[in-house]
Amino acid sequence: MFTSPRAYLTKVFIQIFLRNRQYIIFSLLLPIVILGIVGLNDGEVDPIDIGLVDKSSSDLSASFSNKLSSNNLFNVIEGNEEALKEKLINGDIMMILVIPNTMNSSNKTNTIKLLVDKSQIQFIQTIQPVLNQTLLSIEREITQEQAMFNLSIEDVKSRSQGYLDFLLPGIMAFMLMNLSIAGSGFNVVEFRRRGILKRLFVTPIKPIDFVSAIVIARMVIVLGQLTAIFGFAYLLLDANITGNILHLYLVIILGVLMFLTLGFSIGSLAKTQETVGILASIFIYPQLVMSGVFFPLETLPEFIQPLAQLLPLTLVADAMRAIASDGLTIFQVYSDIFGIGIWVIIGTLISTKLFIWKEVAG
Repeated sequence: MFTSPRAYLTKVFIQIFLRNRQYIIFSLLLPIVILGIVGLNDGEVDPIDIGLVDKSSSDLSASFSNKLSSNNLFNVIEGNEEALKEKLINGDIMMILVIPNTMNSSNKTNTIKLLVDKSQIQFIQTIQPVLNQTLLSIEREITQEQAMFNLSIEDVKSRSQGYLDFLLPGIMAFMLMNLSIAGSGFNVVEFRRRGILKRLFVTPIKPIDFVSAIVIARMVIVLGQLTAIFGFAYLLLDANITGNILHLYLVIILGVLMFLTLGFSIGSLAKTQETVGILASIFIYPQLVMSGVFFPLETLPEFIQPLAQLLPLTLVADAMRAIASDGLTIFQVYSDIFGIGIWVIIGTLISTKLFIWKEVAG
C-alpha cells in the first residue's frame, strides 16, 4: 500500500507518536484546563475588595458610603484605619479610601485619601480611572447636579467578544509551537539514541524522505490535537470563531511547518535529550511572555514591542487571532504570513546545514 519510502516512514512515525499516549493526553490537558477556567467564568468580573474609613460620620459621608457600597464593582469593607491597613498588608483588600473628618458639606472640595500597596501599583493605575468615574457619579447623585454629558459605548462589531476569544488563538499558537518544537527535537535525539538513524543510514532512504516523513507525521498529530481543542472551546465554551476555518488551518499548517524546521535545528544540534530540553526552553518560554498569548503586546515596554512583533509565536498568534476573532482573511494578514515564511526559510536552512546524515546518525 505504501510504495514510497516517505509514505512508509510517515505511517511508522505516526504509529510511534500515537504510542506515547501519556504525552498526548497531558499536552491536551493543559490548554483544556486554561480555556475551561476562563470560559466557565462567563466574562464576569469579581468585585474589588476595598476598605472604607469614615472619619466624618456625617450625613454626607454616610450617603457617600451607602452609594459606594451599592456599586457592583466594589465590595466595601468598613472599619478603622489600622485594622484595614493590616488587611491591605495581608492582601485581603486592594486599597483603602479614607473619608476626612472635614467631609460634612457638599459646598466645598473634600480630599479622599487612597491608601495602596506599592506592589499592586500597576493594578491600581489600571483601576484608578474607573474609581475616579465612580466617585464623580456618586458626587453628582449627592449634589443633585445634572451631568453635562454622558458617554455611550456602542460595539461596532457584529458579535460580543470576551477574554476567551482573545485567549483561544494564542493558546493554540503556543500549543502548536510546543508540540512541534519539542516533538521534532526530541524525535531526532531519541532516534539517534535507539540506533534508528544508524540503521536508516545504511538503507537507500534519503535524508529528505526521513525529514519530510517526520514533518508530515507530526503535522497530522498536531492538527488532530488542535482540532480537538477547537471543538472543545467552540462546542462546550461557546467560543466565537468568526473567520474562515480553511484560512485558519492554512496559518496553522504554516506555523507547524515553521516550528518543526526550528525543532529539527535544535534536535540536530543537541546530542542528548537534556540538551534538547534546555535549548527548547530557551526558545519557547521567553516567547510565551513576549508574544501576546495571554495579554496584548501593548502592555509590554515600548522598547521590547518591535522585537516581540518579530518572534515566531507572535506572528502565528497574531495571524490566528486576526482570522478567528476579527474575521480577516489570510490575504489580509500578509505581513504575518510573510514573517512566518521567512522563519520557515531560516529554519530550513539551519536544519539542512546541521542535519548531516552521517554525523546525526552517529
